[in-house]
Amino acid sequence: MTRLQFISVLLLIVTYSIALGAKLLAPADYAVQFRETPNQPPSAQFLLGTDELGRDRLSRLFYACQTSLLLAPAAAALSTLLAAIVGTAAGYTGGWFEKLTMAGVDLFLSLPWLFLIITVRAVLPLNVAPAISVLVTFAILGCLGWAASARVVCAGVRNLRSSGFMLNARALGCRRSRLLAMQLAPNVKPVLWAQFLVSIPVFVLAEANLSMLGLGVAEPLPSLGGLMRELENFSGLSAQPWRLAPLAVLVVCVSAFQVLSRGREVEA
Repeated sequence: MTRLQFISVLLLIVTYSIALGAKLLAPADYAVQFRETPNQPPSAQFLLGTDELGRDRLSRLFYACQTSLLLAPAAAALSTLLAAIVGTAAGYTGGWFEKLTMAGVDLFLSLPWLFLIITVRAVLPLNVAPAISVLVTFAILGCLGWAASARVVCAGVRNLRSSGFMLNARALGCRRSRLLAMQLAPNVKPVLWAQFLVSIPVFVLAEANLSMLGLGVAEPLPSLGGLMRELENFSGLSAQPWRLAPLAVLVVCVSAFQVLSRGREVEA
């Protein structure tokens, strides 16, 4: 592990510790309004100040990390699972089935997937409960973000299908189920793990885009994208730089995941 990867792991450990312990670490609940102190600058009571409704920004940032950084891996796991099913089936079967499946994947990839996600989310009801909006947002991300990973998995399985150890296992009479479970799966695992790590920052950014457009996580539940809607007013940022805290957390987490995913891609 390089020094940069080690630093990335430490940053992610700290960030995810905050996300997991948001309820214990946050000074207040994310929805509590201190009506007598709206738009307050940082102070001993409010380390990042308060928003226009008097809600503690630091508390909302902690809960936003919990929302965005814990559910993005869930969406990435769903996406990777779909990619594994489609890619393995196409790569292992080969022939016309692989060509037909990859043609469908190419057609799916030809669509601008972020705009597709925005379109699908915009069609769905917007006035839903915050918890439902979280599930809907990340389920859409997971179900629509699998195509690129499926191509990588298909290529890897195709190469493994004709490898020496697979041919040897077939010659020894290994059943197909055992062949897939004992020979193919362990060798595809590094590819799937790399695709999983690559997908997490993509989905974090996608959720941020949706929430900034008002199509993601519903208020009052915070997310990193939802908090960054305050950045639309650029004129006040120079006087209130603490409002950049959600953007700083997003940049740090995405960069850390990118460093780790590149390392896994090289290993794979």
